[in-house]
Amino acid sequence: MDVIISHESALEYWRLHGSANIDTAARLRRKTLPTSLPDIFDIRAKIPPDLSYPINLMVNSPNARRRSKTIRPHVCTASIPDWSFTNIGGGIAVSTPAFCYFQMAGELPPIKLIELGYELCGSYSLAAVNEYTPGLEAADKTSYGHPPLTNTKALRNFAARMEGVNGQKNAHRALRYVADRSASPMETILVMLLTLPNKLGGCGLPVPELNKRIDMGKGVLKKSDKSYYVCDLFWPEANLAVEYDSDFYHTGANRIANDSKKRLDLAVLGIDVITVTRRQVRNALEFENLARLIARTLGKRLRYGMPQLLKAQHELRSLLL
Repeated sequence: MDVIISHESALEYWRLHGSANIDTAARLRRKTLPTSLPDIFDIRAKIPPDLSYPINLMVNSPNARRRSKTIRPHVCTASIPDWSFTNIGGGIAVSTPAFCYFQMAGELPPIKLIELGYELCGSYSLAAVNEYTPGLEAADKTSYGHPPLTNTKALRNFAARMEGVNGQKNAHRALRYVADRSASPMETILVMLLTLPNKLGGCGLPVPELNKRIDMGKGVLKKSDKSYYVCDLFWPEANLAVEYDSDFYHTGANRIANDSKKRLDLAVLGIDVITVTRRQVRNALEFENLARLIARTLGKRLRYGMPQLLKAQHELRSLLL
């Protein structure tokens, strides 16, 4: 059997298995696609059992465009860049995270494509394609702390080899607004609300470094048990850190005490820390006040109040929250 899993099914595969397999994945240098679809019984016997149906498969012949409750075919006759697939055994290959991103560029609206870019280039994965509830950070919905499936440099390099392949233009535009190392869905949402351009509903602020390591330095903090901290969002030009306090991970007396110590230790280094809660992100008025504070610290001015901007902001928040 010669099968290539693609699009939503490839995304689901990497979300479910990527953290364990990304470092050992065997990429394939194939240029051609299957000319026909496999038998349904072969599909059910060989495809990973935790993938949802219908399974998205790639073929190179319009004659194979046979849809069913089991199979959703995608015909591609364009030249495929080298190393676009990963062998997962049993005669089955899956689109790499980079190629999967470009395939999803033909399926997702621009804002959701940018959001997906943050996920693939971050250290978290949503548990399934359609099961993410915005703002919910329960451990059974999202996996955290794994190596990124790809990064923005790899995606941009892949884009340069995607001429003529469906999704190339959409993906290229979205990648202008994607950054590496986001650690959670709500962290991604916060960064997008702050940094996307006004025309897309964001505040247009500079993109920060995400999960930036800040070394304490010898002798800077006496009797400190910490050699470094990691800041969620960090603007080095302003020595400004923004910390997102998750409802799920930032509760309990010990956690609150540790967060307070982190703010004090960073203050010794001259780094201002602004703490953000989920309520502040979700409440439009509170978020506007937060954005103004961050902008003022960065020496930037925000544009608010114009009807077209308010409409774009409302649409962005509706898509993300």
